[in-house]
This record gives sequence, C-alpha cells and structure tokens, in this order.
Amino acid sequence: MATLGLVNIGALVTGRLADPRSDADVIFVSDGRIAAIGAGAGPGAASADVVVDCRGTTVIPGLIDSHCHVVLGDYTPRQKTVDFLDSYVHGGITSVVSAGEGVHAPGRPHDPVAAKALAITAAKCFANFHPNGMKVNAGSVILEPGLTDADFAEMARHGVRHAKYGFGGYRDPRDGEPEVRQAQKHGLCVMSHSGGTSIPGSSPISHEVLLHLRPDVCGHVNGGTTSLDDNGLRRIIRESDMTLQIVQAGNLKSALHILALAREAGVLERVCVASDTPTGTGVMPMGVLKSVCELASLGDLAPAEAIALATGNNRSAFRLMTGTIAVGEPADLVVCDAPVASAAADALGAIARGDIPGISAVIIDGEVRVGRSRNTPLAKRLATFSGVHHLTTERH
Repeated sequence: MATLGLVNIGALVTGRLADPRSDADVIFVSDGRIAAIGAGAGPGAASADVVVDCRGTTVIPGLIDSHCHVVLGDYTPRQKTVDFLDSYVHGGITSVVSAGEGVHAPGRPHDPVAAKALAITAAKCFANFHPNGMKVNAGSVILEPGLTDADFAEMARHGVRHAKYGFGGYRDPRDGEPEVRQAQKHGLCVMSHSGGTSIPGSSPISHEVLLHLRPDVCGHVNGGTTSLDDNGLRRIIRESDMTLQIVQAGNLKSALHILALAREAGVLERVCVASDTPTGTGVMPMGVLKSVCELASLGDLAPAEAIALATGNNRSAFRLMTGTIAVGEPADLVVCDAPVASAAADALGAIARGDIPGISAVIIDGEVRVGRSRNTPLAKRLATFSGVHHLTTERH
C-alpha cells in the first residue's frame, strides 16, 4: 500500500476532548495507519509515495455521523437518492453508524427472524462495500419482541455490533427492557429513540422510559423530531451515564441547551454529534459539519472541542476504531480551511464564526478519496498533491 505524507499543516485537531489541539505540522501514514506525527514524521512524509501539501491549513479527524439511515447499498428509499453516502464523504464524513437496519426499508417486517436477518445481512454487505472509501458501521438490529439470547449470540458472531430501540412491535415502550439487556449482554451498543414520534411505527419515549430502559445512547436527544423537556434532560444527565446524541435534524435551541447542561455538569465527554439523515429533513452531506459550526459559534464551545464531539466522542460512544489522530490509528483525515470571503483566517476561526469551512482533501485509510469537495464552499487555500493519479473531485 502506498505511503502518504501530509506536510505544512497549520493546525492539527486531535479529536480528543482532553487535548483537542496539537502543534505537529507533519503526519506520515503507512499501510493506511498513522505511523508518525510531528518531528519524527518529517523525513518519511516528505518522501512518501503520495504527498499532500496542506499549505498552512487545518487537518481534523474524519467526521463520524453516528445516526445515519442507511438501508442497503448507496441508496435511500426515504429520499429516493442514489450515491448519498459518496456525497457525505465530500462533507468530511468518513464513517457512519446505522440508526437501525430497515427503519426506512419499504414494507419492513416486525418479526424477530426478519430483524435478525436484516441486521446480519447489512453487517456483511457493508463489510465489503465502502462508497468512496466510507466506513459504514451497519447491522444495527432493530429490537423486536421475541428476540432470544441465542439470536443475540448469533448476531454478535456475525458482526452485528449495534442495536436500535424504539421502532419494534412493543405495546408499551417500557416492555423492551429485556431485549435491551440481552443486546448489552452480548456486547452490542444500544441506542434508543427519544422524544416524540418520528415516523409511523415509532413510539414517543420519555425520560422516565429511558431511565427504565438504560440504553447506552440516548438517540437524537435534542429532537427526532421533538426534544425531551428540560426536567427530563436534567434527570438523564444526573441519574444515568447515557451518551447524549445531538443531531442536525433536531431542535437547535434544545441542542444548545443540552450542551450547556452537559458543560455545567462536567460531562461533555457524554455528548456526541450526528445528522439523523436521510430523513424527511433530507439528504445532508454537510449535516455533521453544520452542527459542529452551530455548537461552536452559538454554544460558546472551542472549535476543536466541537470537532471532538463529532469524532472522538462518537468513537467512544459507539465503540469504533477511528475518530482520533494518533499514532497507530486509521488515517481518516480531512484537510480544510476558511472559505473564500470569510472574515476568518483559518478553518477553526471559520467554525467559531459559524462559517462552513472549505474542504480540500478527504483521506480514508491513508488514501486520498476527495480533493476539492463538491459540497463545501471553496477553501481560501487548497491543498496540493503529488503522486495522486485519481481524485473524486469536481473542478470549477
């Protein structure tokens, strides 16, 4: 596999809340993983097979959309759109987590056999299918009455790592607690719907129900479509260790309030960012990036910390193998800068102002998949490349 070097990095964002910034200006990648950062990376980076000259711009971890409604293939029945995942890569998203297999599949059955089959099928299909290099963490089983311990054991053996609660055939949403426990027993990360109903087949799930179910992640806590109330939010923060997932398709006012509550309680590490698309809101390639800008500019959050909510925090919550920039990690990276005409001098300054930064490179597993993004605004400074023979980019 070709080696890769990133040189002349102006700012490096780690994806980790504890140390969100680094002074390193060079990254060397070998076999798809970060082999060296900073001083020791220089010689290898400069002589790599592929060299990306960042020209003083910003490098961040590839964004993770932890609430993405994939079905099978790169097609969304809800919006009748082809190649939406490819387009999300142009929005800086290098990994997505399925929000439940079949939620948007036409005619989705509710029996446990079908739920298990859909989850295993999706997990195995997306293990081999990477649209524009994207890592699709699929196989999120929708919890249904009747799933057994043996079912969860079988799914875990076949690569199912996540579960979704809130769209199954339960008479009362509290009734799913046994299946939540079984899924967790077999190592699955369970995300629950929260708030009001979103589509036919979903149930309103209040904070009382969530505190009874105790999932790992409180999905779209700021609304999908309707947010939990203030008392419920405070109780979830105070009485549980659930991850609080903020989504672009939810209520922005509530998102900012949740951010403030989490900071007040000292639990910012429990907040993560996702898009909750494609849905009725639409296909949003820049949904995660837009949320990062909103939380930073309106929520008085340092841009590098806002990025960590969409990268390292998602990694921790959903038990992924990417999302931070460190030696040994997969080289999933985004090169970006302030957009043309922004008053900001660099990408982090643009994010602080609420301006969407311009992306000039997206790298997944050490391979440059996108040059100039077809979706973001034009960056003031565009990265240049040597040794790259093909880029999925549009030139204007």
